Amino acid sequence: MPIVPVNGIRLSYEDSGGTGEPVVMVMGSGATGRAWHLHQVPALVAAGYRVITFENRGIAPSAPCADGFTIQDMVNDVVGLIGHLRLDGCRLVGTSLGSYVVQELALRRPDLVQSAVLLATRGRVDAMRRALTRAEIELYDSGVRLPPKFDAVVQVMRNLSPRSLLNDVEVSDWLEVLEATSGNVSGERAQLGLDPTPSRLPAYRSISVPCHVIAFQDDLVTPPELGREVAEAIPGASFEVIPGCGHYGYLEDPDSVNKGIVEFFRTVADRQTVRR
Repeated sequence: MPIVPVNGIRLSYEDSGGTGEPVVMVMGSGATGRAWHLHQVPALVAAGYRVITFENRGIAPSAPCADGFTIQDMVNDVVGLIGHLRLDGCRLVGTSLGSYVVQELALRRPDLVQSAVLLATRGRVDAMRRALTRAEIELYDSGVRLPPKFDAVVQVMRNLSPRSLLNDVEVSDWLEVLEATSGNVSGERAQLGLDPTPSRLPAYRSISVPCHVIAFQDDLVTPPELGREVAEAIPGASFEVIPGCGHYGYLEDPDSVNKGIVEFFRTVADRQTVRR
């Protein structure tokens, strides 16, 4: 994966899919951009798109930035990467924290965004999510590190749907992967607390680019109701809920997620062609 100087840091990215319209994908908190390559990148490349993924600051081999950063820093990273690659208007996909980054980018630099798909997103922090963030920060700052096996169990229970939790094979696979990667995120502390506080919903009424929000029915981290609020705030945004999925819905039901992304991008492109 190439590593380039962007926005004052070194950013690792991967460019897949040739000469089609560019899609930039922004991963969520504590996760690697390589996760998009399991399902979303192959589907988008097959649909004719050029796909760019990258590791957010705080995720190796991008700069760790362990001293902290802001959501604006992350937005500027994407702007810098788009500029470095000389992309003329992109389609963007984000999930969780990545969706927050995409929302802010669409608000501040609409000239760079043709359309956007926002997975597992929110525009404000409710009491439960605020308590979760504070608890995670307190745990991290205490210096206590959860045993990898326990950490993996917590992550599986929090991020997967009841449907997946009843599948012994799936659960075993997830536990193995998450145990192996437990504690390996160098910038984890810096990413904690990058919540939309105060509420960004009033600001999102000024977003002018076409957006589609995809929520997951069993998502405990960003419940569908919070995603619906974002869709209702963004003028003209569409909204769908994919059943039987938790926060990792793009991995639990990739076919439905990929279909939603591709169909939305094609619908928007058809409308833009007609207007021309």
